[in-house]
Amino acid sequence: MRGNTKGFTLLEALVALLVTALLLAIAVPAWSNATSAVHAGKARLAMAETVLDAVRHSALTATEVVVCSSDDPGATRCSLSVEWTDGWIAFPDINGNRERDPNEPLLQRRHALEGGARLRSTPGRTRLVFQPHGGNAGSNVTFTLCDKRGVEKAVTLVLANDGRARSGTPTREAAQACVQAG
Repeated sequence: MRGNTKGFTLLEALVALLVTALLLAIAVPAWSNATSAVHAGKARLAMAETVLDAVRHSALTATEVVVCSSDDPGATRCSLSVEWTDGWIAFPDINGNRERDPNEPLLQRRHALEGGARLRSTPGRTRLVFQPHGGNAGSNVTFTLCDKRGVEKAVTLVLANDGRARSGTPTREAAQACVQAG
């Protein structure tokens, strides 16, 4: 005679384990995608904040401000790279040489992007130079922002010479170059 026993049978335990595994199989990729989207959003916000700060400082001080990619932990030099993932710096370019000199204060230092987010600029555009009238010197610059979600989720951040900014969809080649750079 069976008594009033409490517990799970092996079959019940296996069913519970299977249900848990299925829920995890659905939840983990969704969580990973959401996390990647957050990191990409933080990167976009960081670049927009840097641009706004550079334009404001340039207009208020009537000095050109340089924003450049920088992988230098001491934040003393530009990296001359279209890869901005390792971070960037902003500084007033008092002497106009487009390099940060000891007498030029650091306005902003952004460290490496997190969570697999990547940011690359238009080939040849390793610096942004903001002028006191609000525009930037040189041609328009297009940043391609991508993350672990792949080519389809990449976006562009386009900064026109007159200071206007917009977002869009990168070319397939730019998106692939961004994703493959990681």
